[in-house]
Amino acid sequence: MSATSGVVSGIRISHDRASLDDVESAYHADETAILERIADVPGVHEAFVLQTCNRFETYVVTDSEATGRAVLAEFAPDVGDHSMVEMSHEESLRHLLRVAAGLESLVLGEDQILGQVRDAYESAREVGTLGPMLDDAVTKAIHVGERARTETAINDGAVSVGSAAVKLLDERTDLDDATALVVGAGEMGTIAAHALADAPVGTLYVANRSLDSATELTDAVAHEDARALALDGLPSGLDAADVVVSATGSEGHVLDAEDLRDSGETVVVDIAQPRDVSPAVDAINGVTLHGMASLESVTDATERRRRTAAESVEAMIDREFEHLLESYKRKRADEVISAMYESAERIKEREVSEALSKLDAHGDISEEQQEVIGAMADALISQLLAPPTKSLRDAAADDDWTTINTALRLFDPDFGDEREGEPPEFVREMAGEIPDEMAERMPDDVRATMAGDDD
Repeated sequence: MSATSGVVSGIRISHDRASLDDVESAYHADETAILERIADVPGVHEAFVLQTCNRFETYVVTDSEATGRAVLAEFAPDVGDHSMVEMSHEESLRHLLRVAAGLESLVLGEDQILGQVRDAYESAREVGTLGPMLDDAVTKAIHVGERARTETAINDGAVSVGSAAVKLLDERTDLDDATALVVGAGEMGTIAAHALADAPVGTLYVANRSLDSATELTDAVAHEDARALALDGLPSGLDAADVVVSATGSEGHVLDAEDLRDSGETVVVDIAQPRDVSPAVDAINGVTLHGMASLESVTDATERRRRTAAESVEAMIDREFEHLLESYKRKRADEVISAMYESAERIKEREVSEALSKLDAHGDISEEQQEVIGAMADALISQLLAPPTKSLRDAAADDDWTTINTALRLFDPDFGDEREGEPPEFVREMAGEIPDEMAERMPDDVRATMAGDDD
């Protein structure tokens, strides 16, 4: 598909509108398969899918928004209308920029989402579902995400709940060579595990309902002694742990007083919503329990700095969004212009060839004379097509599609299959447009022939 047609349509199911259960129901374990299935639908030219613990987003390029909405409706999970948001062309593009910049994250400005956008981009590239529109859009989003983090304070400090939990642990106990346990391998658990891996803990356990997910996380963290546990192995992890961060998506308590009664000196931070840890745990001798309220002192100041930085990021997104739209418009106009010049070049070659054949019948034409005629034809094309070229580019810059359509009718890129009239007459008609400086360089006999003078 060329860049001259097509619109982007998108749907999103994310934490701001949907429950974690709705997001989870939308998740596709095989991202490659879902990309291929969407791209194989007739009328879909490009496809992109972004999945995280807190969001499922799908984008397609089709010839019309109605087609895009219909396609996405077929692949949308069965969630309530309030949970899913449909996005138009411009809404989709702006939202992608905001996501990569961290403005749409559960924790403002968090860094993990940028890596997730990059991973989704590489997946779509490998499958071959990106084209000129979505490739440019996602590339621009990644660029904006990088700029937001290097040029502003959007990701300064420990405002992530997971990283704030580890900062709190570091303030309340000695992490040096401690044994740490993270319960849950979702987004917050992942952030906490990476933060603990960067701290001087001796051993890091990750317990999760899915052992595969726990293993994937322990393989990903930069720690020499990271071990995965299924939930049925949780008691051994609790017995060994000095510090615990619990961050599952369970609706009920994962840890109760009985689980921690024999754990000894243990500091527990519960960052799950709803709570993972029973309040009764705090009454156990030697166990200290901290909830979300304990993190406020860690996160409040940083949150204020990030909110201020977000204003700068919003302005950055406004500018980059306009640049993205302008690049699409330029490409659309440039492709039409390119087709127009290619058609003109084909006609030029045909007409010059026929003209030279007829001129040659009246006497030999030198190589120099042939070059002059060819140069003249090139100059005529350039001058004749300059006005419509400028009109098309100006119309694209102004988003004036009516002018573009009118220009296409007036300056048909195909120029018809045949041109009425004898080639020499056509050449003589064009000769009136020959620049004086070029006419002066033409040999007298060629200039006379082109002008139609007969001796």
